Amino acid sequence: MRIAIGSDHAGLEMKNEVTAVLKDMGHEYKDLGTDSAQSVDYPDFGEKVSAAVSEGRVDRGILICGTGIGMSIVANKFRHIRAALCGDIFSAKMSRLHNDSNILILGGRVIGKDLAKEIVKTWLITPFEGGRHEKRLKKIELIEEKTIMKGDSQGK
Repeated sequence: MRIAIGSDHAGLEMKNEVTAVLKDMGHEYKDLGTDSAQSVDYPDFGEKVSAAVSEGRVDRGILICGTGIGMSIVANKFRHIRAALCGDIFSAKMSRLHNDSNILILGGRVIGKDLAKEIVKTWLITPFEGGRHEKRLKKIELIEEKTIMKGDSQGK
């Protein structure tokens, strides 16, 4: 699996822990920054990872900021993105089983590194269940298309 990963300064330490998990699991990953503890703006890195997933250059993405909230807002602005902020293993599993999430968001200042590693492992190994959940994802896609078309017709 090809994975893009990114963080701001508040998520840097956790990002380094997570990349070790990706490597151990044998996944190909692209680290899109930051690589410094110096203060940076999370939207810059959220955009890079989300665009890579949205455009199909990678299969999935992982984003980390202080709480995960900012990265969640950024990621879910992109077409075909189903980003899930997960602070526990059950949510990570369900985000894949029922929502086919393609970006995992973590709060670097909210959860510990050991829990983060378990969340990542669970998220990566859990398949999308399909079935009745496909119908729901199609409805989300229709909402996305209507929203994009409405924005286009208003010159946005």
